Amino acid sequence: MHSQSRLSLAQAPPISVPLRYFLTAPLFGFLAACLFIVSGPGATASRWTPQLLGATHLMTLGFISMAMLGALSQMVPVMAGSPLPRPRLVSTVVHTLLTLGALALSGGLLLDNSTLLKLGMPVLGIGLFTFIAVTGFCLIRTQTRSATVTGMRLAMIALAVTVVLGMRVAAGHVWSLQPLLPRLWTDIHMAWGLLGWVTILVISVAFEVVPMFLITPVYPHWVRHWLTRLIAGLLVLWSVAYAVPFLPDPSMQIRLSNLLAGLLGLGLVLFAGMTLYLQHKRRRHLSDVSLQFWRTGLLCLFACVCVWLAMQSFTALKDAPGLRVLLGALFIAGFTVSVINGMLYKTVPFLIWLHLQAQNSSPRIRLPNMKDIIPDRHARRQLRLHIAAVLLLVCAVLEPVWCPRVAALAFALSFLYLAFNLYAALRIYCGARIQLAERTE
Repeated sequence: MHSQSRLSLAQAPPISVPLRYFLTAPLFGFLAACLFIVSGPGATASRWTPQLLGATHLMTLGFISMAMLGALSQMVPVMAGSPLPRPRLVSTVVHTLLTLGALALSGGLLLDNSTLLKLGMPVLGIGLFTFIAVTGFCLIRTQTRSATVTGMRLAMIALAVTVVLGMRVAAGHVWSLQPLLPRLWTDIHMAWGLLGWVTILVISVAFEVVPMFLITPVYPHWVRHWLTRLIAGLLVLWSVAYAVPFLPDPSMQIRLSNLLAGLLGLGLVLFAGMTLYLQHKRRRHLSDVSLQFWRTGLLCLFACVCVWLAMQSFTALKDAPGLRVLLGALFIAGFTVSVINGMLYKTVPFLIWLHLQAQNSSPRIRLPNMKDIIPDRHARRQLRLHIAAVLLLVCAVLEPVWCPRVAALAFALSFLYLAFNLYAALRIYCGARIQLAERTE
């Protein structure tokens, strides 16, 4: 059975619900890039610099989580067949709190300002836990049984863990709480955010959108059934091995945590390799911008795992601060941002086309098709900018004298172009709605 046949399109929320998240996300990416332009080479000297911490949270909260909450707002009703209660009200509250909280928390980290951190923590916590509660309720009550629904549930649990750990780390920073080691719990917070919340959700969504939008064969049953469960289970075991000293020999504990981390890396490689293979077997071999974004992201994921393995294999590389920053750059900017771009260029035109079709009662009215809503030439230009920005960012980490500002400028232009394309699509939607209203009068 093809993916589309299982979609409950009648359950889709108003288009303003996901679009408010999608239209805000690239603005946060642009803001993070501007922060790097202002900061200069010192920003990437270590993963602990205030500039890097502030920019990272602008990306993870403002761009990545903003886009993912928008995707879930659309996909939970459509793919799980479980509509969100009061979708406009919930999305307005969550979107506002996430926007304000991300700005306050990132600003607090950048400026080492405890007042902004104290403001950002509860605002973010209320916003994200409101979304977790509402979406979790919908995922619990659904009768749909699929790998995507299971993965969404696991991703929501990972998001909750990420928020709790993040608030604990931020509270320790603000109030100088000592009982928990800040670096250790920061590492676990980062792992649950990137490998739990981000990766599990990307994989779960890929099970549906890659075959549906990129016209590939479906993922094998064993991959769909086990992969997200495996990653979630390994993440729990790694967290325990990394944080709780239950073995008498500390070196054995370190080896165990490294083994579990290596198995997590193999899970990521399996996903990347399987997705690239399915894309190679796709039924239409025409050039596709979204496909190129996916391939860019998956190759960066491969590179990220390879860098980590090299750091574990060679003692001289293990504590190199530049390589730790490179890991984050490859995963966040290379993998996650690329894949989100690829999803947006399919999801936004599809949503606009779908909602316009639902409002059109006359077959004589020609509505824009998906290629008209975001033309390929505009998406392809942004793809080139994004790939150049990723390559320059890698160079910036390895050669931090002049490359950081050039890489940041490329990312700023890329995010601006993405915003231009999305807002242009919104203008087409509004224009088509006006045309429909005039024709029906």
